[in-house]
Amino acid sequence: MTARLAIPDDVTAINQVATAAWETDYPDILSRETAEDGVRDWYAPEQLESELVESQTLLLVAEREEHVVGFAHATWHETDREGYILRLYVHPDYRREGIGRSLLEQTCEELFEHDIDRINAMVLSANEPGAEFYEGFGFEFADESETEIGGERYPESRYVLADESRV
Repeated sequence: MTARLAIPDDVTAINQVATAAWETDYPDILSRETAEDGVRDWYAPEQLESELVESQTLLLVAEREEHVVGFAHATWHETDREGYILRLYVHPDYRREGIGRSLLEQTCEELFEHDIDRINAMVLSANEPGAEFYEGFGFEFADESETEIGGERYPESRYVLADESRV
């Protein structure tokens, strides 16, 4: 597996990974229509292409045999010295191979290289495997807020990894 910065040619594959992940991860959390709306809103080609040119945005893709099988989307704010992992997904066919961990490690390293003191990771509160993934990496639960998906509000948990607890 290799991880690299995403390019415009990757946006369709990123959308496909997100679609497959949401269909697998959220059937008991989101209705099919809400999941489709969320993927369309968050991973539309024009949305992803705009993210690629943002100066404080990191969009990494994981490849296996020249196919995108996962991605991580993060941002950072220099003023408050905080990074935010907004999304990290691996296609369900490629899970349990260390791809997610590799993407998370590289994303954290890249964020800490921007002089970030702590990294926030956002995950739907009902997504227990997502929470366990971040906790297994050393992130700690911080608080809960809400996010909007497909016009509906859902609880979202924030996990935090401080610079001194990096692995």
